[in-house]
Amino acid sequence: MPTRSVQIDPHAHLEGRLVRRYKRFLADVEFASGEVVTVHCPNPGSMRGTDAPGSRVRCSVSDNPKRKLAHTLEMIRVGRIWVGLHAVRANHLAARALEAGAIAGLEGYARVESEVKVDERSRLDFRLDDHARRREACFIEVKSVTMAEGEGGLFPDAVTERGRKHLEALAHLRSSGHRAVLLFVVQRGDCVSVSPADTIDPAYGETLRAVAAQGVETIAVRARVSARSIRLEGTLPVLL
Repeated sequence: MPTRSVQIDPHAHLEGRLVRRYKRFLADVEFASGEVVTVHCPNPGSMRGTDAPGSRVRCSVSDNPKRKLAHTLEMIRVGRIWVGLHAVRANHLAARALEAGAIAGLEGYARVESEVKVDERSRLDFRLDDHARRREACFIEVKSVTMAEGEGGLFPDAVTERGRKHLEALAHLRSSGHRAVLLFVVQRGDCVSVSPADTIDPAYGETLRAVAAQGVETIAVRARVSARSIRLEGTLPVLL
């Protein structure tokens, strides 16, 4: 079954220009009124290639009085496309796609559980159960891809020890008889493949290749990001 289209609404209603991104989780954005507002940046990576000052950005707004910053940076314009910067949106899109059975190779499971504790140190994003033909559970970790070189998406965009621990957790689950899947969600529409970013984190790439050889599956899906939606388009090859 080919991957089917599903979408989520990023609520990115306000457009502005990026002034700067700093301290990992902060960015300054200038809106059309000329006001410069400090917004939450929900991307823990380096945002390499997606943080150019002056770029068009779109933000969502929360009315939660407990939040220190009402605005959240959702996406940035890179050339002719929008790139989704909110890492959690990748999980939201994956959840909707898994529940709808919309991702090729991951369809057919009747139960989808999120934020699954797999040991004392690790949680993974999803567990799938109750497949019509497969008896083993399927554990999935989602990674949001925003960096690209040419038409190739790359992950990670910063050294990630936590990401390597997720790979080790997946490998342990696979050795215990479960399915284990690393799911890349590419939040930009200009990529035709995904690869590990060996020049940024060679240890991650080495670990990814090792666990893939042990049976951990790698699947990549591409999302088209727009002001109104983040829409799953289809699968991409993962080049290891």
